[in-house]
Amino acid sequence: MKSVIHFFEEGFYRPSFYHRFLSFLLLPFTTIYCSIAILKKMVVHEQDFHLPIVSVGNLIVGGSGKTPTIAVLAKRYEKCAIVLRGYRRESKGLRIVSDGKALLCNAKECGDEAVMLAQMVPNAVVIVCERREEGIKKAQEMGCEAVFLDDAFHKPYQKFDILIDVDTPNRFCLPSGPYRLPRFFLSKADLVIKEKRDFLRSVWISNPQEKMVLVTSIANPKRLLSYVPRETKTYFFEDHHHFTKEELEKIWRKEQPDSFLVTRKDAVKLKQFSYPLSILELEMKLKDEVYEKVDRYIKEYYEKKDTNRSDTA
Repeated sequence: MKSVIHFFEEGFYRPSFYHRFLSFLLLPFTTIYCSIAILKKMVVHEQDFHLPIVSVGNLIVGGSGKTPTIAVLAKRYEKCAIVLRGYRRESKGLRIVSDGKALLCNAKECGDEAVMLAQMVPNAVVIVCERREEGIKKAQEMGCEAVFLDDAFHKPYQKFDILIDVDTPNRFCLPSGPYRLPRFFLSKADLVIKEKRDFLRSVWISNPQEKMVLVTSIANPKRLLSYVPRETKTYFFEDHHHFTKEELEKIWRKEQPDSFLVTRKDAVKLKQFSYPLSILELEMKLKDEVYEKVDRYIKEYYEKKDTNRSDTA
């Protein structure tokens, strides 16, 4: 299964002749998928939760910087919530990952990204729920004054949509390519941001060791290679994979490293084991214009709400 997933990821981001040939064979299925996705996005009525909601997403499958972008935006607000699906978690339904004071569950129960966000934004309420509308309502009950959604561009809510533009060599929709919606939907977003234009990533290794082995379970893992020493051995697992003691022990015995080199997303799952960790730290720096537009949206939302109350009084 892992090799199949990695094969398709290579076709999305670094397509070979064989990948391109397969993409063309899959085009009939892509046409069906794309038509359904467009109809769902265009015809569904948008739900108003009477709360300012900011969604950070993209049009492609895989990583693009959504999580760190949400983190740097959300940590600027005292009474906010982050709501996400909690992909590949073992629990079901609504779970409060953090109440803004303490972490209330682990990565296996609530998902690696949710726990990572709770650690990155300790002042935020973090909620996971398959039905994100339930998570938003719970955030309201807990007194949150703004909600940040992870990857919810496709959701029919009244919200401020930020899309991260990741241009790939393969521009087809699924399954021929990485796009969940065609690129023209970028024009439907309230704000489109792009790396090196609207934000920069600063990456460094904390607790670096002489011999490290990169062990990671993120989408498109080869994007990490430019940040690690060239001689580093690598072990790539499926995105959101939950590591087992047996898997890690096998790698440790074979390579005999000084530490496992992991991302923050991986670290929340590996902390239960006793192995020394070196961590690929990531800091996201957004342009001031991005902060200003989000601030303006939230401020104007409450100004409009106050005006409507005055008019009906």
